[in-house]
Amino acid sequence: MNLYDQKDKNIRKTWMLMIIFLAVVVGIAWIFSYTLDNQMIFVWALIGSLFMNVISYWYSDSIVLSISNAHPINTDTPEGKRIYRLLENLAITAGLPVPKLYIIQDTAMNAFATGRDPDHSAIALTTGIIDRLEQIELEGVIAHELSHIGNRDTLIQTISVVLVGLVALLSDWFIRISFWGGGRKNNDDNSSLGLILGVVAIVLAILAPIFVQLLHFAISRKREYLADASGALLTRYPEGLASALEKISQDTEPLEVANRATAHLFISNPFKGGGIRDWMSTHPPAEKRIQALRGINIK
Repeated sequence: MNLYDQKDKNIRKTWMLMIIFLAVVVGIAWIFSYTLDNQMIFVWALIGSLFMNVISYWYSDSIVLSISNAHPINTDTPEGKRIYRLLENLAITAGLPVPKLYIIQDTAMNAFATGRDPDHSAIALTTGIIDRLEQIELEGVIAHELSHIGNRDTLIQTISVVLVGLVALLSDWFIRISFWGGGRKNNDDNSSLGLILGVVAIVLAILAPIFVQLLHFAISRKREYLADASGALLTRYPEGLASALEKISQDTEPLEVANRATAHLFISNPFKGGGIRDWMSTHPPAEKRIQALRGINIK
């Protein structure tokens, strides 16, 4: 499979997951609203979730950079100038504005991109990834992060977070209102349907937040595959990123500044670990990403 096929495949899978995500959320909202006989629950949950997430999206770059202890890289030093030149050349090749470049003082190997659009974007690299990767490998990492910016992954992730937050809020409200005796009061020919939907709603209230979170993880993983393919297409050398991911995956040191809110932004799971964590991770297993990169060719 060539890089163009790989890229198109991941775009299709992402949007298929997004359509499923939206359908699931709408279905859950309808069942909750029907069972509680209160359409305003959905309306207020939607307004609240949208407001909170629009604010976080608008200021996402400054918030993430601040909590990650990222600082602007000093381009007056030979090292800073070298890395900035890599980023500048790749941005020109991709037809994107040059993002701001930041550094995180941490020996763990990792990197992330943030920003609401290409004109308000930034890339941060840890000192560990700068010190321990070869030039061609570091170029692959920067191309991957630049691809996240070009592919508008921040927007995709924000939509996912809005939907996850909405379902969590709806589930919480449903459980609270049901506990205090809320629900449909009429006893008509549709009472059997109402009873069935009531049971379904209770089950959904418990399981839906977990299910939509798993969908969010699946979307995040597809965006990682897409950024891998797009980054390899940008450098025209998939082995550079594959080799970088190999070294990063062998690094067992967790990133100290990472937390659950920012973990999905990094090129590799900052908490490390494996097994069951892979199911609950926003990142695909490194070996699968490496295999995918080494299994494609440029034409």
